Amino acid sequence: MPLLLLLPVALAMGGHMQSWRRKSLWLALSASWLLILLGVFPLLRLAVPARPRARASQGWPRWLDAELLQSFSQPGELLEDGPQPPQAPRGGSCNWGACFDASKCRDGGFKVFVYPAAGPISETRRRILASIEGSRYHTVSPAEACLLLLLSSDTPAGQCEPVPAQWDEGRNHLVLNLHPAPCPRTVQLGQAMVAKASPTVDTFRAGFDVALPLLPEAHPLRGGAPGQLQQHSPRPGVALLALAGERGRWHTAGTNSSACPWDGHCEQDHGPKQTPPGALLPSATFCLIPGRSPDAWHFLQALQAGCIPVLLSPHWELPFSEVIDWTKAAIVADERLPLQVLAALQEMPLTRVLALRQQTQFLWDAYFSSVEKVIHTTLEIIQDRIFGASARPSLLWNSPPGALLALPTFSTSPVDFPFYHLQQGSRPVGRFSALIWVEAPGQLPLKLIQVVAGSQHCAQILVLWSCEKPPPPRWPKTAVPLTVIGGHRKASDRFFPYSAVSTDAILSLDAHSSLSTSEVDFAFVVWQSFPERMVGFLTWSHFWDETRGGWGYTAEKANEFSMVLTSAAFYHRALRNLADETPTCADVLMNFLVAAVTKVPPIKVPYGSWHQEARPPLAPGSPGLRQEPQPAAQDCINQMAAAFGHMPLVSSHLRLDPVLYKDPVSVLRKKYRSLEKP
Repeated sequence: MPLLLLLPVALAMGGHMQSWRRKSLWLALSASWLLILLGVFPLLRLAVPARPRARASQGWPRWLDAELLQSFSQPGELLEDGPQPPQAPRGGSCNWGACFDASKCRDGGFKVFVYPAAGPISETRRRILASIEGSRYHTVSPAEACLLLLLSSDTPAGQCEPVPAQWDEGRNHLVLNLHPAPCPRTVQLGQAMVAKASPTVDTFRAGFDVALPLLPEAHPLRGGAPGQLQQHSPRPGVALLALAGERGRWHTAGTNSSACPWDGHCEQDHGPKQTPPGALLPSATFCLIPGRSPDAWHFLQALQAGCIPVLLSPHWELPFSEVIDWTKAAIVADERLPLQVLAALQEMPLTRVLALRQQTQFLWDAYFSSVEKVIHTTLEIIQDRIFGASARPSLLWNSPPGALLALPTFSTSPVDFPFYHLQQGSRPVGRFSALIWVEAPGQLPLKLIQVVAGSQHCAQILVLWSCEKPPPPRWPKTAVPLTVIGGHRKASDRFFPYSAVSTDAILSLDAHSSLSTSEVDFAFVVWQSFPERMVGFLTWSHFWDETRGGWGYTAEKANEFSMVLTSAAFYHRALRNLADETPTCADVLMNFLVAAVTKVPPIKVPYGSWHQEARPPLAPGSPGLRQEPQPAAQDCINQMAAAFGHMPLVSSHLRLDPVLYKDPVSVLRKKYRSLEKP
């Protein structure tokens, strides 16, 4: 249109122009019309990537640093991976409401029945069976099962094993496969859910199927190797980028590179360094992972190494995308804009880099480091679907310690767990419940009851009577309610979730414990600042015994410790989950559980030397704390380390004392004066 407006103006001036100028103007106008007719604007549109057709949401993260791309691209130049309008899943109209009967799970609870293998199975599938059969979900009766699990066997390529007799068109069934299945099972699935390793976005049914990680054959059954990130990121001398190669190899690029295409070669660099075959984990800040399906092998390697995955137009569904917020651990980039992506990665703030790398370590440890965690995460996702609106929120899935350690049978609210007070800017309020365990009729804790009742923070006293003889009919009058509870004469009695407990904090005591009211008050104040930890007075420490080739622990007093005795310790009621199989190792097992959840050591508070030291419960009849545990008791620490898959205990040198404690100042200025008894 602007050219047409200029035409009459040019004609009006034609009488004053020379003939060659008129010819030039007509040539220019003709060329403009010719360009319009040929379609120059459609040609220009080829430089802008066309938006894909709307499809079901993948759960892929958005580009986390869009503000850095504003100087490199125009609005709408990059693809968005935001939520798209949901569509009917490919391969059928199955969804959670239509193809799963949740009524079977509400009466008997979430129980899982595993079909026995029809033929020989591999070691990996044997590990899967062991992780399910040893879990709280397992049942041997298919009639009482909520979910029936069919584990794909190692059949020849292209063959499918026959469906079980209770198949019922696949309703309430889950077909599990951690590796690429030789049987496609396109028609036989019916109404069954599929938990498959690295499914493509075209076949994945969001909200019904479960996307699994692609695990190596030698993945450990439980425990697993820890994450590789150990210090501030980025570390000096570490490459900026690592590009996924073939057979688990990685190509790294130096930190001084100014431009790095996806082939791994960078300017101002002497060439890419290739990791040797034995070292499969990359050593870089960002890991570039293309969108081909085989590259899913590299995804878990990047998580374990603390290398931020940069996903280049992927075509497979991210593992556990239904519950995991991958925007906190991964980045989506566009492989068609390599220079812009590299510049954005180089300008990313170090605080964002560290946050992303820390999240990779949490996700690896919580959900991916072992076969057991992968299987349990799959089952917990299905269980959350059954709970519906009362399921665990996203915070429990995406913040330490993770959903596998925040069970919905206890609570689905973050307020009830001690791990989330810091994130929510709160602290536990209220008072504590004292639970005094009595195992012998001659150990009436009359003096201890008066000492604890004198604390300004005590809400109630519970006497756990674990003796054959009945308790006495009368107890001393106290300023707080006193209740007697019958036990089962086991050392683990004190850790059961008694309904009489009305507070978050529990002070666990033995009948022979000796404390002062000031010590109890100060220990509770310390616990309020660290509700996720155990706060105690008496400590033990673990060590590696070279002569025995195993773990051991000692009660000798030293600067370092890793356990506190539960005969006198504060802990949160959410941490009570002690097994009955090892009653003589109750203290060790409780410390194992807390350390495995929190990844931090306990806290020691001052304990007066004038008190009679409590004897350890794992050496019955011993005169005092300094006696070493018996050999049989020492073995329990190795049995528990094997059951956990690693040693979770963390050593510490920290002891918290009150202000002005043992300082040469006036006694009237000290809040806990009785702690300095001679």
